[in-house]
Amino acid sequence: MDWQAFALTLRLATVTTAILLCVAVPLAALIVLGRGRWLAALEAVATLPLVLPPTVLGFFLLVLLGPRTAFGRGIEALLGHPLAFSFDGLVVGSAIYSLPFAVQPLVAGFAAVDTALLDAARLLGAGPARLVFRVLVPLARRSLIAAAVLSFLHTVGEFGVVLMLGGDIPGATRTLSIALYNQVEDFNYAAASRTAAVLLALSLTALAVIYASSQVRSKARGGFRA
Repeated sequence: MDWQAFALTLRLATVTTAILLCVAVPLAALIVLGRGRWLAALEAVATLPLVLPPTVLGFFLLVLLGPRTAFGRGIEALLGHPLAFSFDGLVVGSAIYSLPFAVQPLVAGFAAVDTALLDAARLLGAGPARLVFRVLVPLARRSLIAAAVLSFLHTVGEFGVVLMLGGDIPGATRTLSIALYNQVEDFNYAAASRTAAVLLALSLTALAVIYASSQVRSKARGGFRA
């Protein structure tokens, strides 16, 4: 088991999930509450990484963040190092690649909130920020949890974007999925089995938490109604 890759994967998934929640909550609220035809285009762009092959996305990001573009050179001058083939670059790529897994559950959750509650909040003087964080987010907690878990798990299992944008640098860009690929290439199936088991356990545990919390809320509501 490559514990260095394990620690880096958890760090990458945690940082990416935190960034995605900060971006996805206002973005989903804008898509649900906003008006205008351009919102359909915005949602399409936010969903694009879901259907775009990860190697294609990784290639575009590699070119964009590399020294051949003005943007890449500007980032390198600002940070003192290029984003490509670095942990920071993996965070950028992971956030873009996992964005749909954060936005879509929140869009569904926010859209399910009763519009009468939103209208009442507006009549009481709630501004856009208060409407989102005091009404939508509390009433769509399950969607928020689902967005966080899906973003985390999707980042943990990334391969194509990580490989294209970060390569295979031990301690810097080698994640568990890359380590698993290397182990299979080396015909080290015993190590690969352990790595795959860890990834499977992480996924099952996180999903079990989501469904368990959902059942607890359902039973609590049923007991209250009784």
